[in-house]
Amino acid sequence: MGQKVHPNGFRIGVIRGWNSNWFARRRQYTELIHEDRRIRDLILKRYPDAGIARVEIDRGANQITAAIHTARPGIVIGRGGQKVDELRTLLEQATQKRVRINIQEIRTPELDATLVARNVADQLQRRVAYRRAMKQAVQRSLQRGAKGVKIICSGRLAGAEMSRTEMEREGRVPLHTLRADIDYGFAEAHTTLGRIGCKVWIYKGDILPERRGEAEPAAAAVEAAPAPAPRREGGGRRREREPRPRTGRES
Repeated sequence: MGQKVHPNGFRIGVIRGWNSNWFARRRQYTELIHEDRRIRDLILKRYPDAGIARVEIDRGANQITAAIHTARPGIVIGRGGQKVDELRTLLEQATQKRVRINIQEIRTPELDATLVARNVADQLQRRVAYRRAMKQAVQRSLQRGAKGVKIICSGRLAGAEMSRTEMEREGRVPLHTLRADIDYGFAEAHTTLGRIGCKVWIYKGDILPERRGEAEPAAAAVEAAPAPAPRREGGGRRREREPRPRTGRES
């Protein structure tokens, strides 16, 4: 089958949560969905070089909280927090609501699939060889602790007349395992010959649930187990059996 399930949406409710956390009635639901989209587009267009991976939105009674995950927080904050204040004013004018902004730094951008895909796309726009860009991105992610990386680029690679698909993969990428922590990202390279799509899958390991109910009975059983009997001195010698009395049947 050619259809693929989105790795992030496939794991929502198991090991992942939503990027928008709020509840609304049916009449307001569509309006708030479009408002979230406008907020994300406005932030990404205002800071295209800040390395923004995702924007999480929480809604309260009269306030919107936007958490910006970025690899370059200094660009978003600005000198003395000036750019954050400008962004907050811009968002409040667009939504007519109070807006609170939280900046969260991404310590290892090599393990974020969206940032890796954006990095490969930027190199393709600068006319870097696609094989070199893909291999270097895979090696950097593996050096940072990833257990598996897969990168797929599709389009008119190297100026070919017909578009094709190239893949670079190393390690394990178990897409069907729900407990597998797989990050997925997508980016487009806008070249003079057309667009080139870059998809990235990064496998970071398994997320296992905590089993509290099973750990406590096991500990109680260990405590309640009887202590082993003390060993007798000179226990190395075997005890001799007494001879069995003969009966009339034995000859």
